Amino acid sequence: MAAVSSASETGDSSRRHPPERRLLLLGGPQSGKTSTANTILGDEVFDVGTETTHSNVGQTEIYGRRVTVVDTPQWATPGDPKDDADTDDNAVAESDAAPQPPPSLDSEGPCMGAILCPPGPHAILLVVSVARPFTETQRRAAEEQLGALGGGTWRYSMVLFTGVDKLPKGVFVEEHIANTGESLQWLVERCGSRYHAFDNTRKDGEDNTQVPELMEKVEEMITDNQGWYFEVNELILLEEEQARRALEEERMRMEEHARQRDQMIGGPPRELRVLLLGWKGVGKSSVGNSILGRRDFESGQETELCLRRQALVSGRRVTIVDTPGWDWFSVRRTPKRIRQESQRGAALLRPGPHTLLLVLPVVSSLTARKRRTLLAHIETLFGDNACLHTMVLFSCGDWLGRTPIEEHILRGGRELHRLLEYCGNYYHVLDSKTPGKDRSISDLLDKIEEMIRENGDEAFLPIQSEWLSEESSQSSDNTEPEDDCRGCQLQ
Repeated sequence: MAAVSSASETGDSSRRHPPERRLLLLGGPQSGKTSTANTILGDEVFDVGTETTHSNVGQTEIYGRRVTVVDTPQWATPGDPKDDADTDDNAVAESDAAPQPPPSLDSEGPCMGAILCPPGPHAILLVVSVARPFTETQRRAAEEQLGALGGGTWRYSMVLFTGVDKLPKGVFVEEHIANTGESLQWLVERCGSRYHAFDNTRKDGEDNTQVPELMEKVEEMITDNQGWYFEVNELILLEEEQARRALEEERMRMEEHARQRDQMIGGPPRELRVLLLGWKGVGKSSVGNSILGRRDFESGQETELCLRRQALVSGRRVTIVDTPGWDWFSVRRTPKRIRQESQRGAALLRPGPHTLLLVLPVVSSLTARKRRTLLAHIETLFGDNACLHTMVLFSCGDWLGRTPIEEHILRGGRELHRLLEYCGNYYHVLDSKTPGKDRSISDLLDKIEEMIRENGDEAFLPIQSEWLSEESSQSSDNTEPEDDCRGCQLQ
């Protein structure tokens, strides 16, 4: 935080322009924040009928002083059953439905609001509805919101209560603060016991003094701060802008992907055929269960024979073949029958697999030998063109915690980078512990369809005659390709 004196706003410039005061409004769901901004501005400047997803600026003049008001998106509040109890009529104006959905992924943080009132706000108004319980969850959300702006924000903050017309007759806001609980008392005290009460239903001309009284309290706070205002740290602004840019790029990428998918000649394939590959113990069976959303493959024990299963997943028919694991040291140390079983697994996906999913646990390190052995298995068993149909699937994704997979890849070293380059940088991460509940399953299928589209005329890896042998009857689930998947199950 940089506290900058507003002395430059006085002097000669004040003779040409009225002194300016800049107000930044922050608040949670159904707090009445947008209605409050309109009350201060004295007009319906902001739309109270829709959720605020981007910061908006309005200006007015109060007693010869120019006032800039910035309305911001609601702060994110974790789910709390108590939060759904009551609603504020003033806040309901912002949303017709009582339950407030979480803010969209591209909603702005408070830093963007601060940017819109340069060089910084004189007052940060924390809007709280008296008609809704102020829980510990709300308190943490307010603290995190101010923390996102940087240090030193509390000296510029004031609590602005809305919906005071809903208080019982004879009950003043001071009594409400005392009776609501420690969370609200903490917030008021953290703001230096600065607060004000608003009734957004009152109209101009009804002896409405609440806005002038608010501005008097703002002036008192500015005097206490020796004329200084709050300025967001440039590093925080840079991080906020980078995050917004990344979200925008991701949204554009998804829109483009959806457009291309709609234009795909003949539409997406009626069936997605996937072959699970990897060395022993990497969790191929668990991955198969996660994709299909049920425990079709026996995990926790070594897979000896290929097993084919099928299910309807995210509107697609998905057929998966689980295969025995390879040796990580060399192709020669993988028994011949295991190598043949891998090929027969591909033959079960007639006329050929769309994707070879190379399962790689995020908890394992990839050495040069392991990488060479993996690629040697793929090229020896499936040919040189197999790389066009191979995708790395990182299993045990829950071990990453909050670490993005991209950061894990950066730390993975040269060998991991070379493996991903071989696969055309197609990769995905999956938490195998929650079958059917991982939201990224649909994203994985989207990536498979993207790979199919990119491969054009070579949408799948055609099965070869040498993959078919008389011994294929050893494979589980009626593994003769002509069986047309009699053992498959749809759900």
